[in-house]
Amino acid sequence: MDLLFWVYIANAVILINHEIDSAYWQEWKLLNPEDKNGINGFLVLHFPLLFIILIGSVLIYDNRMAGYIISLVLSAGGIFAFIFHFYHLSKGNPLFNTLLSKAIIVSTLILSLFQGILTISAFIK
Repeated sequence: MDLLFWVYIANAVILINHEIDSAYWQEWKLLNPEDKNGINGFLVLHFPLLFIILIGSVLIYDNRMAGYIISLVLSAGGIFAFIFHFYHLSKGNPLFNTLLSKAIIVSTLILSLFQGILTISAFIK
């Protein structure tokens, strides 16, 4: 349980940093390059997302079922982020094409896979 908690925290920190990086790169333009006001929707969306990520850490620490569910969703989100961004990078999109941005995305994949395995293991017990 302690390991899952700390991996969850580490993954949450990496994913939150990725979201900061996403604001810098104006990630919403991957979906709609013409969107000039996408930052508004991007920021509004992140209020509940960040709340859920943070409350998930408390629920994991308290060994609650809802924590396991949030942990699985966070893991899936990290795996999706890796696939989404590397797909766009492979198509020549210049966004997130720095060493640090790519390192964050790869770290997200590694931590998300590990977190998913730990979550499923803890859930089965």
